[in-house]
Amino acid sequence: MSILAFDIAQFFLLLNHYLLSLILLKAGFDPKVLTFFWDYLVGRKTSYCWNNFSSPSFSVDVGVGQGSTLLPVLSALYLSLILYLFKKQTKILKIPVSILSFVDDGLFIAQNKFLTVSNSNLFCGYHIMTSLFKNFGLVIEHSKTEVFYFSRLHSTFNPPPLDLTILGGPIL
Repeated sequence: MSILAFDIAQFFLLLNHYLLSLILLKAGFDPKVLTFFWDYLVGRKTSYCWNNFSSPSFSVDVGVGQGSTLLPVLSALYLSLILYLFKKQTKILKIPVSILSFVDDGLFIAQNKFLTVSNSNLFCGYHIMTSLFKNFGLVIEHSKTEVFYFSRLHSTFNPPPLDLTILGGPIL
């Protein structure tokens, strides 16, 4: 089994409020729910104060504060469409890779007797997810990407490298 772990860079700060509203609309939520989130998120302004200094107010139409009580719900809704599209694309392309999501972190899981095949499946999954995230205004933090291999071999285990440099990632 091979596992590739990834992290979404600045996930909470990059959630696009307009896109979230469209996701809610597409998911078929009641218009009252849509209005609530629209009022809560869109058109927000903030300013910063430090000692006697106050900044002018400016628009905050992206992001959700990490301490917000609505963060788990909003992030799950935001990611649900991405995960749905990922599953749909891997099924169409017949790429046997699974994904586990932990809000701003995730794991791709590939199982094959041959590590080169597992690496290929992990690469394809990473490529699909990188493209989806880009379309949704999110970015994988490549410097935090890691790969783990699990084997039943009782001898020296030297897995082949997984080269993600063509996607902006590292060689793992």
